[in-house]
Amino acid sequence: MRFDLTDLRLFCEVADAGSITKGAEKAAIALAAASTRIRNMEAALGAPLFTRSRSGVAPTPAGRTLLKHARAMLAQNARMREDLAAFAGGLSGEIRLLANTNALTEFLPEALASFLAAHPHVSVDLEERLSDEIVGLVAEGVADIGIVAGTVEMGALETYPFRLDRFVVVVGASHPLATRGAVTFAEVLDHEFVGLERSSSLQRFLADKAAREGKPLRLRVQLRSFDAVCRMVEVGVGIGIVPQTTAARAARTMALGVVELSDDWAMRELKICVRALAELRPLARELVESLRR
Repeated sequence: MRFDLTDLRLFCEVADAGSITKGAEKAAIALAAASTRIRNMEAALGAPLFTRSRSGVAPTPAGRTLLKHARAMLAQNARMREDLAAFAGGLSGEIRLLANTNALTEFLPEALASFLAAHPHVSVDLEERLSDEIVGLVAEGVADIGIVAGTVEMGALETYPFRLDRFVVVVGASHPLATRGAVTFAEVLDHEFVGLERSSSLQRFLADKAAREGKPLRLRVQLRSFDAVCRMVEVGVGIGIVPQTTAARAARTMALGVVELSDDWAMRELKICVRALAELRPLARELVESLRR
């Protein structure tokens, strides 16, 4: 059997996404071509690599075995390219970084800017995920680095402090909650919300918390950014939950009330997690050190 690096990269993307369509998008391969490559891999192996269902695809036992080897081979290839790049005038390569919503929107743009400016031939594949998903994917070797809420169980991963922030409730200036000093999440569930789109890891996190309280999260509109949420809140569409850093910035130019969220999970200690810093490729280690600074 002969699998090239494009086959292996596509296979890993499909396995991670649980979807041939999404995996093909991540691998930058047309869906028809991706489907053909997967079928050819299965034909060459003589066994199915995925089980197919309406909800997506999942690796078979053969697929899980291939996944372990494919990740190791792709990691080795990336390390080889980095080592050889030193002879071609500098380091180059790609680093895969997973982050939760808070880190992605509030802290990473500035934190990544200086690193990328110093490494013009490096690209960072940045993806938003839930913190507990990130821990699992970093542990499996799917991603080089993760940034997660400090409240999740990290297992054997090495962790380093990144930033500290908390979630607050933003309301219109004339909203009844604007005079409150603090509220619980259970209390605000009686109001209508402005939130992020459903694919957002934070929105999925809040929906899960609402379900645990036995109440629905009543979303009137869903948007792509915290700043857009604040603008909708200002004009009275609903209330929102955003990082305190966002609320403080928005309150300088918008008529907003900012109310402390008293639940323990509202305090967000963000941490960097890796399998083992000493085992990371040089570029990934440099990025970790840059993020820590």
